[in-house]
Amino acid sequence: MTWLEAIAITLGALVFMEFFAWWAHKYIMHGWGWGWHRDHHEPHENTFEKNDLYATVFGTINAAMYIFGSLYWEWLWWAALGVNLYGVVYAIVHDGLVHQRFFRWVPKKGYAKRLVQAHKLHHATIGREGGVSFGFVIARDPARLKAELKAQASAGIANVRDSATAREDAAARTTTVN
Repeated sequence: MTWLEAIAITLGALVFMEFFAWWAHKYIMHGWGWGWHRDHHEPHENTFEKNDLYATVFGTINAAMYIFGSLYWEWLWWAALGVNLYGVVYAIVHDGLVHQRFFRWVPKKGYAKRLVQAHKLHHATIGREGGVSFGFVIARDPARLKAELKAQASAGIANVRDSATAREDAAARTTTVN
């Protein structure tokens, strides 16, 4: 295998993982796997969450990819490297930046701020139903996500948490009406 092929497989796997992560987050973690994911959406003081079991499962699968790749299919080893690199990006962005598990920095502008806003909007729902922004690295426009959440709440699809912004908006509407 050439270096160009190895790099292409690694980068392809890295990009693929964002789409797989979106799917797994929406349909497994917010579906039949909610039992492990629930505590990630609820306030707690614990260092670890049941949700961290997903990292153990996905890490085990990644290790198996490395083993089988080194023994049988070289391309699988390079795909495992892409999956592994995505895991590092995920840990830095999701656990580190968004949930402040490793460091305390709140971005004030740019794409990092957009990532944090999008994921905070993901956590704006109570329970597993409804929701927005299931990916971890690709973040849609927060204004559109807010509108989508509002529409889901109006349709009874999502139970959206009360927030200071929502209370201010409601107070402004009440003041305007009176």
